Amino acid sequence: MTMKQTTLGPSGIRCSAIGLGTWAMGGWMWGGGDDAAAVDAIRASLDAGVTLIDTAPAYGLGQSERLVGEALKGRREKAVIATKCGLVWHTKKGTHFFDENGHPVYRYLGRDSIAFEVEQSLKNLQTDYIDLYITHWQDSTTPVGETMDALLSLKRQGKIRAIGVSNVDAPTLAEYLRHGPVDAAQERYSLIDREIEQTLVPLCKEHGVAVMGYSSLALGLLAGPIDPARVFGGDDQRAANPRFSAGNRARLSAFFAQLFPLRAQLGCSFSEMMIAWTLARGAVSMALCGARTAAQARQNAAAGGVSLDATAVAQIESAARKHLAELD
Repeated sequence: MTMKQTTLGPSGIRCSAIGLGTWAMGGWMWGGGDDAAAVDAIRASLDAGVTLIDTAPAYGLGQSERLVGEALKGRREKAVIATKCGLVWHTKKGTHFFDENGHPVYRYLGRDSIAFEVEQSLKNLQTDYIDLYITHWQDSTTPVGETMDALLSLKRQGKIRAIGVSNVDAPTLAEYLRHGPVDAAQERYSLIDREIEQTLVPLCKEHGVAVMGYSSLALGLLAGPIDPARVFGGDDQRAANPRFSAGNRARLSAFFAQLFPLRAQLGCSFSEMMIAWTLARGAVSMALCGARTAAQARQNAAAGGVSLDATAVAQIESAARKHLAELD
């Protein structure tokens, strides 16, 4: 299988079009985690041609980053690591966002905090540079100019190679671009989350900013039919998510049933088909897909070898309009 490749905007950094998302590996909001399985999943992704590994300090208060660092020992140069800043628990500056495992977490992108955070991430990741450093959530208390100045300084120092933003609207991205080059914008994007096609993507295309779609499988909703009896336990966010209701599971089953002949024709899994659609649509340059086991990682990577023509894309979107338009 030949993995599709893409470029991280003006940076020129090449990476796989499919990326491994590691939020679930941190355990928080996913019902806990299995560290050994996570390390295996990261290594399996790399073995399968996935070079883009996306993580963040907030994923388990550094745990996801530490697992990435452990998994990439001896193979650091094979990976393109994306991590983030701006969700902090070492200070009470900024605005309170949520509590994680008893720690109040704040949205803060001040120069002082970014300088502190990058050192923590470098330590967790066991590396001396970060390929793509992303502002995780935006901070209304800090001018964008100050944030970009801090990021550009890190770039000059060689601690980061490229700058990214996440969870931004078009005006905020435009403000970042006033102060320097932005290499990538990371936003939620899937067959059922397509708002950025009209809001953010046009601005990104205008300025050559790569678009990274996260939650390509909508927290697993689009990975395939969900057993009606399945229960999401612990602090798994899906337990309280209305999208995973019994009614929606029935709609999803009908959706996948309609697409069964196409899946058979393509010779792939439903999750591979959904990831392939994400890339074929053309709105995003890369699709981030979560995995917690080596088997899941290999299946996500296999989507890099699935090609959808215009007819297949139209079939998928027609089935979505019929069955998924009323997702709660």
